[in-house]
Amino acid sequence: MKVIVVGAGVVGTMHAWQAVERGHEVVHIEREAEARGASLRNFGQIWVSGRAGGEELETALRARELWEGIGARVPALGFRAIGSLTPVRGELERAVAEAAVARPDAAARGYKLLTPAEARAVNPALRGTFDAALWCERDAAVEPRTAQLALREALLATGRYTFLPNREVREVVGENAVRDDHGDTHTGDAVVLCTGAWLSGLVREVAGAIPVRRVRLQMMQTDPLGEPLTTSVADADSFRYYPAYASKALDALNAGQAQDPTAAAHRMQLLMVQRVDGGLTIGDTHEYEHPFAFDTLEDPYEHLTRVVESLLGRPLPRVRRRWAGVYAQCTDTTRVVHRQRVRDGVWLVTGPGGRGMTCSPAIAETTANELGW
Repeated sequence: MKVIVVGAGVVGTMHAWQAVERGHEVVHIEREAEARGASLRNFGQIWVSGRAGGEELETALRARELWEGIGARVPALGFRAIGSLTPVRGELERAVAEAAVARPDAAARGYKLLTPAEARAVNPALRGTFDAALWCERDAAVEPRTAQLALREALLATGRYTFLPNREVREVVGENAVRDDHGDTHTGDAVVLCTGAWLSGLVREVAGAIPVRRVRLQMMQTDPLGEPLTTSVADADSFRYYPAYASKALDALNAGQAQDPTAAAHRMQLLMVQRVDGGLTIGDTHEYEHPFAFDTLEDPYEHLTRVVESLLGRPLPRVRRRWAGVYAQCTDTTRVVHRQRVRDGVWLVTGPGGRGMTCSPAIAETTANELGW
């Protein structure tokens, strides 16, 4: 079988990976020299802890398993089974963590509530003041800026993979075929459009209005911390954002403890991961209203700096990069992904939202199974 994959972000790359793994030939088309969207502009977290139960959690756990297996074969992915800690302060935040530990699926996530001393034994860099910390053993990380490059090198080595950069697919022609802006037609046994947040142009033409929206975020990266940050770190605002933490305790937190005004205005949470070079990737904000701003705002970065410094108990290293990114999210946020047959032999896969980096291996596996690859 020959599979045409359009879009070289992490979702598209994982579809290429699944096809090659199953013995098929892949032609992979990317409109840039390499992917430059949300697949690079993220934390690199394999984030199981906050996922809703049911299909979302099952997908995340399967993806976590697949990431670990791929990471063992492609060391340049930088896969690290580091887990995560969410420090909490006060009874209201602690109660949400306790409710999470009491969930029926807590063991599958690897939840445990740690004392400050136990948390610092896991991550000594957390020298700030807090009352307890929610540990999630199943969380992990990869290197987002290099993951697609590493996977592509492994795919090229199979001899069944062709990468065509700097080609924008303009139209679907007939069955199982697309034409790019060089005038070349690419025909296979299946075409998968993994176009990420690019929802206009070709996607609108072949799929019409789809139940997917675009979301913008701001993030930053620092100079090396100078010591290991041995886990991912979140703050209690992540409880307000991720569906796994829905509970009466969360209702009480929302009613009894207002979010910082800057965090509330920008729909913020803290997530933080250390990169292989020692720097910290820190975010993020969420913007839903179009048109998006073209510039980044400083207030969210100042808020994140305050939160991080309060947890680390030390000044943040110099910020060396700030960026904004846009990803595609299903408007029904309980859906893991939007998967649609748009023509005979042509499928559109988009809209995983903030789950893209986490869930992409399992999303691609499901596509391959449903299409009978």
